[in-house]
Amino acid sequence: MNREYSFIVPVYNRPEETRELLQSMVALKFSRKFEVVIVEDGSSRTSEHVVKDFLEQLQISYYFKDNSGPGKSRNYGMQRAKGNYFLILDSDVILPPDYLQQVDQSLDKNYCDCFGGPDCAHKTFSDIQKAIDFTMTSFLTTGGIRGGEKAVNKFQPRSFNMGLSKEAFEATGGFGNIHPGEDPDLSLRLEKLNFKTCLIPKAVVFHKRRIDWEKFYNQVHKFGLTRPILNRWHKGSAKITYWFPSVFIIGFVISVLAIRLGIWWMLGLFILYFIILFLLAVVKTKSLKIGFLAIIATLIQFFGYGYGFLKSSWSMLILKANPEEAYPGLFFKDA
Repeated sequence: MNREYSFIVPVYNRPEETRELLQSMVALKFSRKFEVVIVEDGSSRTSEHVVKDFLEQLQISYYFKDNSGPGKSRNYGMQRAKGNYFLILDSDVILPPDYLQQVDQSLDKNYCDCFGGPDCAHKTFSDIQKAIDFTMTSFLTTGGIRGGEKAVNKFQPRSFNMGLSKEAFEATGGFGNIHPGEDPDLSLRLEKLNFKTCLIPKAVVFHKRRIDWEKFYNQVHKFGLTRPILNRWHKGSAKITYWFPSVFIIGFVISVLAIRLGIWWMLGLFILYFIILFLLAVVKTKSLKIGFLAIIATLIQFFGYGYGFLKSSWSMLILKANPEEAYPGLFFKDA
């Protein structure tokens, strides 16, 4: 099959990041032409003027629509794209020059209708961004899936770096209205329809993620709220590992309370864990400061996700609540 690539990028009030992403696309080393589709999702600070600066360098289309969330915006872009294979990115990523080469070569060898790629921190990112990147990609915190694990079977791609064939998009209707969680939801629906998903370990992007602790907490808290909803929608998709952050924070609280009874060994296990985490972060980033920040990021990730997961599990499993009524902030209405 002759693959014609269309980048699909939803944007919301991020003109500066859009410029950085488009600059990295100009620098891509790829022999064939590709398309870029920018979908402005009801922004008050638009990227239209940024897009105009790249009209002579890229085959680029720009659309402005009412706000309906990133999932529906990606669908909007794919419906209008000219290519037959869509490369879906968040606006806060930067592409290395060989990104499209790695994607194309991998799909030649091992075609799949939906792929995901890992992310890492760019040297220009802030120390907090680098610490968050370590926490979100380390084997000790997330199992390393986002950091380049090479197990490709039933991999659930993430929409900051995802590929999707036109055929798969048309068969599924694309992303749903939940956010976050629209990407694993789509992956699970693709699996039910027997479409193949895979990981392309070398299709790496530089992903800025959240720039401060509060935004990071809100993000991972929503991740925790979303997972039990997806488990209800997709029977058989639940995994024991989803409980790890919740078990971690419960154990941590118990270990602190146990000190009053003269029991220190429980807290000692947590201290040992954080020492190992700190050392790994220092070795990877070559920075003591980022090592300490990685501990903070891990605590925020576990407490944010773990609390959200426990709260949502109670609502979904015990109270049998309607997800959209229980957590309306996770759902976008149609524009």
